[in-house]
Amino acid sequence: MQHGTYEHIGVETQGHIAIIEVRRGPNNFVDTDMVGEIADALEIYDRTPEVRAIVLCAEGKHFCAGADFSSRGPDGVAKATKRGRHLYKEAQRLWRTGKPIVAAVHGAAIGAGLGLAVMADFRVTCPEARLSANFTRMNYHPGFGLTCTLPRLLGLQKAAMMMYTGRRVTGEEALAMGLVDYCVALDQVRAKAIELATEIAESGPLAIVATRETLRRGLADAVAAATEREYEEQDWLRNTADFREGIKAMGERRLPNFQGR
Repeated sequence: MQHGTYEHIGVETQGHIAIIEVRRGPNNFVDTDMVGEIADALEIYDRTPEVRAIVLCAEGKHFCAGADFSSRGPDGVAKATKRGRHLYKEAQRLWRTGKPIVAAVHGAAIGAGLGLAVMADFRVTCPEARLSANFTRMNYHPGFGLTCTLPRLLGLQKAAMMMYTGRRVTGEEALAMGLVDYCVALDQVRAKAIELATEIAESGPLAIVATRETLRRGLADAVAAATEREYEEQDWLRNTADFREGIKAMGERRLPNFQGR
């Protein structure tokens, strides 16, 4: 298979399993180019019959610590990417691919990083992990499709609790609430994800893709609609004084002093 050269990810295959590793450690901050490369790889694997399941993992300290707001201007507006594409347009492509994905989540999966983890079919994590939809703690609207995918996974009540409070949950808490499927020792996270992907790959590949399409039917369109709404709300919120205060407080590791403006 021809993959070309990636700047932000690495790819390899082990039998019928493909491994996509985000290589922007230690924090693996999400941006348009990185998400676009993941989508590129997934689309290639859709056209590769030998690959039957995919593991999404990351190098470094964290699976994905969200967006890097330090790379933004004083109003929080993201700098233009060299590809000139919008993050959520690239993210929408992830949900339109066809093969099952197991995310190996270690360290932090925060904000858009949580959205990336929830995009996968299954998640393996460890007790030390911290998962959070922390957008509102910055006076920001949740994004990366989480307003669609998190309620679908957890139910509306638990999803609302995570988004309204922005609280961080441990790997064990995530397992108890159904946010992840396995919680294992830190040094076993990737191995367990590969084990699960291998088990999936032992089933009939055509039947797996067909079953997945049935179970996720309409999800890609729902995520596309959700991200359009999310972006509209983020667009005006990033111009508020409270957003600037939220970003400042996050950098200073303190509670924000919001004024409702």
